[in-house]
Amino acid sequence: MMEAYSSMETTTANEARIGAHGQVAIPESARSATNLGAGDRPAARMVGEPLVLERPGEIARRLQDRFRHIPPEVSLVDELIAERRLEAAREAAED
Repeated sequence: MMEAYSSMETTTANEARIGAHGQVAIPESARSATNLGAGDRPAARMVGEPLVLERPGEIARRLQDRFRHIPPEVSLVDELIAERRLEAAREAAED
């Protein structure tokens, strides 16, 4: 993950520059350390106050890790739909 801030790792301070149209120039040392190159399109997200840049592949890997414990035969979508239908039935019964 290409995080500019991490509470568990030593960070190196690099000054980025924001251009007049919002473009962010990332210093060469940070690009080299994160293997970023011209034309790469990392996703930007806020983690608390810090801004974090992540490659799309890193996002997919993080999400896969988060849901890895769920067996393939379990459908979270079907479970959510069933919960919502049950809740709607409860609300209808209250009226």
